[in-house]
Amino acid sequence: MAGRLHELHRGVYLVGHTIPPKYAPEMAALLACAPNAILSHRTAAALWALLPYPTPPPVCVTIPPKRTLSRPRIEIHRTPLERRDTRHRQGLALTSPPRTILDLAAALELDDLEALVAEAHYRHLATEPELHDQLARNPGRPGNKRLRSILDLPNGPQRTRSPAERDLLAMLRRHRITGFETNARIHGYEVDFLFRERGLLVEVDGYDAHSGRAAFERDRLKFATLTAAGLRVMQVTGRQVRRDERGVLDRLLRALG
Repeated sequence: MAGRLHELHRGVYLVGHTIPPKYAPEMAALLACAPNAILSHRTAAALWALLPYPTPPPVCVTIPPKRTLSRPRIEIHRTPLERRDTRHRQGLALTSPPRTILDLAAALELDDLEALVAEAHYRHLATEPELHDQLARNPGRPGNKRLRSILDLPNGPQRTRSPAERDLLAMLRRHRITGFETNARIHGYEVDFLFRERGLLVEVDGYDAHSGRAAFERDRLKFATLTAAGLRVMQVTGRQVRRDERGVLDRLLRALG
């Protein structure tokens, strides 16, 4: 066995690998913090695919509040958890998606938190009633007010699929523009931003996604079909949103007005 045991934590060893396989760091953290340890915060969000996996160390673990424990390379949180706030995924004990979102609410920027909530809702991992239940059961929890502010946004949290879409959404939020949907379906197409009552759609174009001939032809057909259906199409680029926000905002307000 010489050379085959690699210590990950005190009393926890990796057998026969020089590089830990997938989920080994998370399992090792649970073993090092046993009993009654559960993965949480960034680590749980990554296991639910709400954040990229793997997250940078340390692994986040929650233990009961009365336990005294410290482990290098493990971020330990202490709080009571109800059984309904725990799940198992890939054989690992972790917090439920609604509880994970509440735990992260105090640490994320508001636009990152909105993206997390919207993605969880889109993937049927955490509904708004489940998140409101978390708020009701944890009134003094850090991040409670921030999460409530996201749930109370006009039109609710909106999902985006690219940095350019996210930048435009942040611009709309800053200027309190409402009445839109993101990644909405209309006349057989999915559009980036749709002001349905105004008959206006806004497409956020990035060079990489729209530079080929096939993408060019596909977009021309899409816009021609939607225009023929009576919709107005406004195109902006992510570069314009970042570098000429006032110009984009003025054009949008004229189109809406």
